[in-house]
Amino acid sequence: MEIDKLKRVIRRNTLIDGSRRENGAEHSWHVGMLAMTMGEHAPPGTDLERVVALLLVHDLVEIDTGDCFRHDVPGETRPSLQQDGPGPDTLAAATRIFGLLPHDQRVRLRALWDEFEERRTQEARFAKALDRLAPILANHHNEGGTWALYKVTARHLADSVRIIHEGSATLGAYAARMIESSVARGHLAP
Repeated sequence: MEIDKLKRVIRRNTLIDGSRRENGAEHSWHVGMLAMTMGEHAPPGTDLERVVALLLVHDLVEIDTGDCFRHDVPGETRPSLQQDGPGPDTLAAATRIFGLLPHDQRVRLRALWDEFEERRTQEARFAKALDRLAPILANHHNEGGTWALYKVTARHLADSVRIIHEGSATLGAYAARMIESSVARGHLAP
């Protein structure tokens, strides 16, 4: 019952067609599907089933914290995520949400969430790369979408491209090309 609440977490990113903002559950499903379809871009030996598991749990904390947007939002009082890694609110949310589970499930799922946050395995780095790639894909294909709305620039996306590249060199290069193309088309400020 608790994870159903992720369907009510409205993210700032929109669907690729720009018709509405996506919810947290849709995002988790989408990046899980990216793992299944873009697995050929993962480093050799990457366990794609583990990547999907990491992606299914990675945003459960947003049930308590709301959408953890990566960029400053003008006029917003809640701080944005400028650094990688969980802050105190996120850690408290993880403790509460995973604490609802029986001990064995709590330990297993919390370990997956920690692994994703820490990017300590190639699976976690590939999962994080896909998580960062999804909004770039959407914004590139919807004429800048939320980039323009929140005044995101190509410079703001440099950290995302670096993280994507850490998880997959080919996807990192692809993300960089999409950003360059978006700038050239006037859909993203340099």
